[in-house]
Amino acid sequence: MNNLFHPAIVSFTLVFLFVLLSYIGVPLWVWSLYVAVLLAVFHAPIWSWVLFGTVAVVLNVPRLRRIVITSPLIYSIKSLNILPKISDTERAAIEAGTVWVDGEFFSGKPDFPLINTEPYPQITPELQAFLDGPVEQVCRMATDWEIYRRKDLPPEMWDYLKQERFFGMMIPKEYGGLGFSNFAYSTVMTKLASRSFTHVATVGVTNSLGPAKLLLRYGTPEQKNYYLPRLARGEEIPCFALTEPTAGSDAASIKSEGVVFKGEDGKLYLGLNWKKRYITLGAIATLLGLAFRLRDPENLLGKGEEVGITCALIPTETSGVVLGKRHDPMGVPFYNSPTEGHDVVVSVDQIIGGVEQAGQGWKMLMQSLAAGRGISFPATCTGVAKLVARVTGAHAIVRQQFGLPIGRFEGIEEPLARIGGLAYLMEAARVYTCGAVDKGEQPAVISAIAKYNLTELSRKVINDGMDILGGAGICRGPRNLLANIYTATPISITVEGANILTRTMMIFGQGAIRCHPYVYSEIVALNQSDVTAFDHAFWNHIGSMVRNGFRALLLSISRGYLARSPIEGPTARYYRKLEWASASFAFLSDLALFCFGGTLKRREKLTGRFADILSWMYLGTATLRRFEAEGCLADDLPFVHWSMQYTFAQIQQAFEGIFNNMPIPVLGILFRGPIAWWWRLNPIGTLPSDELGSEVARSLQTPGQRRDRLTASIHIPSDVNEALGRLERAFLLSSQAEPILKTIKLASLVGKLPKQRPERLIAEALEAGVISTAEAELIREAESARNDAIQVDAFTLLEYQQGSSVFETTKELIRA
Repeated sequence: MNNLFHPAIVSFTLVFLFVLLSYIGVPLWVWSLYVAVLLAVFHAPIWSWVLFGTVAVVLNVPRLRRIVITSPLIYSIKSLNILPKISDTERAAIEAGTVWVDGEFFSGKPDFPLINTEPYPQITPELQAFLDGPVEQVCRMATDWEIYRRKDLPPEMWDYLKQERFFGMMIPKEYGGLGFSNFAYSTVMTKLASRSFTHVATVGVTNSLGPAKLLLRYGTPEQKNYYLPRLARGEEIPCFALTEPTAGSDAASIKSEGVVFKGEDGKLYLGLNWKKRYITLGAIATLLGLAFRLRDPENLLGKGEEVGITCALIPTETSGVVLGKRHDPMGVPFYNSPTEGHDVVVSVDQIIGGVEQAGQGWKMLMQSLAAGRGISFPATCTGVAKLVARVTGAHAIVRQQFGLPIGRFEGIEEPLARIGGLAYLMEAARVYTCGAVDKGEQPAVISAIAKYNLTELSRKVINDGMDILGGAGICRGPRNLLANIYTATPISITVEGANILTRTMMIFGQGAIRCHPYVYSEIVALNQSDVTAFDHAFWNHIGSMVRNGFRALLLSISRGYLARSPIEGPTARYYRKLEWASASFAFLSDLALFCFGGTLKRREKLTGRFADILSWMYLGTATLRRFEAEGCLADDLPFVHWSMQYTFAQIQQAFEGIFNNMPIPVLGILFRGPIAWWWRLNPIGTLPSDELGSEVARSLQTPGQRRDRLTASIHIPSDVNEALGRLERAFLLSSQAEPILKTIKLASLVGKLPKQRPERLIAEALEAGVISTAEAELIREAESARNDAIQVDAFTLLEYQQGSSVFETTKELIRA
């Protein structure tokens, strides 16, 4: 019995209890009880009990705690500016969205069983019919090269887009639209992107962030009934004008102005002046959505003189509206234009939502972007990634050097693996994000993650694709499948929030406030001097930070094995690692918030690295969700393993960047020294192995369901006279001929045939009975198709000069 109370056993038990309580996180009263046990075990003197009793009573009696600790703490926090201040425009942006699974990562203990029940939509029969019918027809009507040379979509394509309601995909059927979900619209955009960037730029603005979206959410019944059917039928070509020469990323600083005045007829009007740029469809728009600052000098609306940012609908035929010019964004021929307005007069009834919504324009835009930013460009970039995967996999087999398909060289396998792994991950993030928005979420931070990361990953994918294609990638012409996509890539990087801003300010800057379990509540309570609310949030925050600190330490020591996975099998380890990453991220986020306070948002290099960790935790989670939703197909495991290992390598790199650059006195030395050393010795992830990369690369070069699933829902022409159709045919024939060529090579090695390259021994092999007549014909057909597919375009000097002429379609479109 005495052995049970041996000092070593007692000490071990107490330490174990301390670690256990810290790991699971317990209330203050449990910690008080633990300290009481400590004092009793070690026979503490009376004065220790008195001190402990006093502290315990203060901490555990909320009213007393608020008087003795919390109230002075609030005064100190306000004086020292520990928590970040939020401007009105920042508050509107933060409150515009909802918190979704991003909140789980800030908690430090993600609820993966719940996360895995979130929707992962599938293609319905109705959507499949639209993809196979109208979308396929649009893709067939003109190649990307034809659109590039014409500098516009053909007139018949404009007519067909209107006829089939492409401009009203997101408009409900009651208004004459197709009533598509965000997922359905995103899937259509993915397929269109695989054909031409001009398709998605043209169709996107009419469905995502244009007037239709704002009307659906905020419009008056009269505005909806009049404009939505016209927009759905394509009778109105819309655009939305926000960006100005001096207001880009800082869109809230717009100078365009509207003034309320009373007309001679006694009605209220707006006098508008603006100068906008980068407006998609602006040059040909018939209905212009305008964001401007509204002033009401006579307070005719009853909202004060400075009403605020407002959105209104301006028919472009209105006197004073200036259109007609266009920018040239990287040579991609979609309409992107400047527009000006000089003393334009419209009724106040043109304010979206009517007079009641005057001054609510910034809130409208932020709420629309909170969801919309995660739909259009992620879909576009996923379509690009799928196309590049399809093209490069085929090219790597068709193109031969040194007597081998270039895909057999490890130097080609490496970028092929990146293309395949990232294409799988991007599709997962696209679909998972759409599922959240269709469920009713407005996940502002997740949308920013999707937009930033999928556009950046698309840039990596297209760069790798161009490297693999080499000379075939840089010579423009109808045979070139990637050049126009390559030049269009910076557009998606820049639009809907420039990526540098999105990474350094939106993802973590807003995420640390909006998605954190307690920070926003603390800020609101401070601003309102609500001691009770702040007391509740702050002490829970402290408990959460302590818990996450110990969880991060123990999960690091155990390499995540202390965490529980919601599933068993080959992906279980990734759930455990994500929990390890989440605990470490949450603890370091809290530490940075406490140490830097309101100045943290100006430390953009640091917040960028936190954004990277948050981003890759989400991308990894989406990848795992895809694998589960699609039935845990063993055939897809190479893509899953590659994607997850790449994910953790990016998380590892971001953590190391934080450790090496955390400028905190004393703690900074620890982070740069032993903590960074331990993290490198015990990494959360490393890049995928060469062996795994080779397996992924081979998947792209092998005909079959794995390759088809990876590149599903893109446009693959059946016409062998088109570039991709020609390449696909050569790829399939080459794959079929490969085992026959191996047979010839083996016969050559054993002396049945001369020692030459197999394709030069077809006649000898046929004569020797090594291959059949049909097999010989297949090899010849494959070689012919291969030779045709590797050709590049060339033009006479006259043809090249004539190619610079611009087709006169703008007037035809406006006249129509």
